[in-house]
Amino acid sequence: MSIEMKMLVWSMLLGLLQIALAATFVTLQRGLKWNVGPRDDVAPPLNPLAGRLDRASRNFLETFVFFAVAVLAVLLTQKADAQTALGAQVYFWARLAYLPLYAAGIAYLRSLVWAVSLLGLLMVLAGLF
Repeated sequence: MSIEMKMLVWSMLLGLLQIALAATFVTLQRGLKWNVGPRDDVAPPLNPLAGRLDRASRNFLETFVFFAVAVLAVLLTQKADAQTALGAQVYFWARLAYLPLYAAGIAYLRSLVWAVSLLGLLMVLAGLF
């Protein structure tokens, strides 16, 4: 299995972990009744940690689809090389570092790590050109 595909699989697992963490902390705060209900009423605001985990999960999903498409396109066109492998690794490790930074509320470093993950995604994408 290529490095790009390995990083894609690990990124999927990271995304599932983020969804599970966010759902767990939101449910701990709002209760199981709210979670299994229709959620028709306006939900109470989340506490800081639950809110950060929820936002981090949403943020991951905003870039993951582009990363997945870039990796699959590079592999399907057989344009994988050292740059795309490094880019995939940069994306994954930066996204992994982003989660605890966001959960802890560390503002500027979190944004820098997000930018590094975007750079990794662009390195994969650049392999197509």
